Amino acid sequence: MRSKLLLTALAVCAAWGQEILLNPDPAQTTVQFKLSATLHTVHGSFKLTRGAIRFNPGTGKISGEVVVDAASGNSGDDKRDRNMHRDILDSAKYPEIAFAPDRVDGTVAPQGASQIQVHGTFRIHGVAHEITLPVQVQMNNGQASVKTSFTIPYVQWGMKNPSTLFLHVGDKVEIEAATVALP
Repeated sequence: MRSKLLLTALAVCAAWGQEILLNPDPAQTTVQFKLSATLHTVHGSFKLTRGAIRFNPGTGKISGEVVVDAASGNSGDDKRDRNMHRDILDSAKYPEIAFAPDRVDGTVAPQGASQIQVHGTFRIHGVAHEITLPVQVQMNNGQASVKTSFTIPYVQWGMKNPSTLFLHVGDKVEIEAATVALP
């Protein structure tokens, strides 16, 4: 039993210096949003379309892309969702929201929890924006559970604020995303 554990540990350590491909599982991925508004907060979600991330834990190099279906945005209110897709996201013209990482600051442990910063390009509404995401990673036998929370200043990034005379909406949207990525 002891030698089996030692062999497994050696194999993980040897593989850890090599590039790995992680594929976020759409069935195990959540992308939630939260937007403050007069007298309430709007909550909703988006669906992952696809994703593939190449990561070398030894060097910290990272590449790939995670793509969300812009038209899948759902807040539970049909009228509000139609307005979101037509007037803010323009989902018909810009069907994808994507994040392409290009750098990792910090170290991901081969087993257990790690806190890292992932820098990259966030593309929404047809425009790319540099962003750094705080990321929590939990490695368990080659499977990565990943969580992040960040703010999108959508008005500053050129999208319309849906506020009206009586309804005031925040100019930033909070995003929480979690996924399980399989090698």
